[in-house]
Parts: sequence; C-alpha cells; structure tokens
Amino acid sequence: MIQVEHLTKSFSDTPVLRGISTAFEQGKTNLIIGQSGSGKTVFMKCLLGLITPTGGRVIFDGMAMQDMSPEQRITLRQEMGMVFQGSALFDSMTVEENVMFPMQMFTDKSKAEIQERANVVIKRVNLIDANHKYPAEISGGMKKRVAIARAIVMNPKYLFCDEPNSGLDPRTAILIDNLIQEITQEYNITTVINTHDMNSVMEIGEKIVFLESGLKAWEGTQKEIFVTDNEAVSNFVYSSELLKKVREVYLKR
Repeated sequence: MIQVEHLTKSFSDTPVLRGISTAFEQGKTNLIIGQSGSGKTVFMKCLLGLITPTGGRVIFDGMAMQDMSPEQRITLRQEMGMVFQGSALFDSMTVEENVMFPMQMFTDKSKAEIQERANVVIKRVNLIDANHKYPAEISGGMKKRVAIARAIVMNPKYLFCDEPNSGLDPRTAILIDNLIQEITQEYNITTVINTHDMNSVMEIGEKIVFLESGLKAWEGTQKEIFVTDNEAVSNFVYSSELLKKVREVYLKR
C-alpha cells in the first residue's frame, strides 16, 4: 500500500499540489485522472521520488520515503516498476535485451538466470516470437507489452504507469488495460496509473483519484463515478455523448 498524507509541491512559490491525502491499495488498479494542468504528472513524480515534495509524506508499506536512508531509497526504487508513456524502449536492443536490462543493471544474477526470467515475463505478456526483434519491427501495442514485461521483470511491489494507452487504438488499449489489471492481481502489486483514457476508468478503475487544480476533488470506484454528484468529475468524465449514454443506461439498471 502507498499512503499519501497532506502532500504539497510548489515551484517558485507557485503551488501545484495543495495538500493531497489518499491511499493506493495493494492488488488493485489505482487511477489518477484530471484535466491537463491538474497536477497529475507532478503527483506521480512525487510518488516515484523524482521530485521532492514541499510538504507532506509518501509512505510505502509503513515507511515514509522522506525518512528513508539513501540505502533504503535505493532498495525502494528497485521495488518499483515503471511503464512510460512512450514505452521508452532502447532502439538498439532487441525485445529480450530490453526486458533483461533492469536485471543486468541492478542484480548480480548470471546471464542464464536473467535470460530465463526475461523469457518468463515475455511469455506472460503474450509476446510470441518477438524476443529477437527490435522496437522498430513491432507494433505500438507490442511495444507496450515489452514495456510492461520490463517493468515487472524484477518482481516489483509497486507498478507505475504513465498514460499506458497513449497512441493505441481502442481495441489494443483495452487489451493493455486488461493485461495491467491481470498482472496487478496475479502478483499482488500496488499499481498506480496516470491516465486520460475514460475507457480505462470504466474498465479497470478499482480506485480513482480525481485531481483539480492540485487538489483531490474526488475519489471512489468506477461504480461510484457513475452516480457521483460532483460536477467537476461529471464534466470531465462525461464530456462525450457516448459516455453520457453509458451513464444513462447504468443509472436505469
């Protein structure tokens, strides 16, 4: 579990995060949503330790990041997996080499052990006959699968995904959503997803945090978001006619 207590962040006296408190549960897909400029990216960077908060605490399974020693922070980072918005694969490396990379960097395991583990997770994300292909030779959806495989190769306790469906067609996006949710439950990971994709909210939003102007304006589940009377959430989520109709059908049940 990740707990966030009164988190604030300012840049040059300009507040970006304004006292956010929430919790992201283990074994669930936790989504962060909100308009551009709402603070989502800064919030996730604070969770990752890439930005130091101005105030408040981020607590990983009972230990605040701010209280950790340098050695404990290194251990924590090795327990984190990250799926970047653009996949961030190394173009000069094959699929297998991309997935092996974190273990080569951060473990002393043998090449055979690393290769065996890489092949386990490549198979788990349903990549077939792609081990020796380069990123330029595979589709956008396959690149996302490689990125997920690389993110879980070291058995992380925490998985962070930044816009994992960016640039994907709707069908592939749903497949990636389902894969992330399956892996979260299978490995009992605390997964945090930063997304604009309302399909993700409706499909896998087990916990949703809605940010507005650096504040936590609402939180709940995908079922609760259908019935919320929070105007800011409704305006954001139901901005399309299709989603409005989906909501109307749901409320008539």
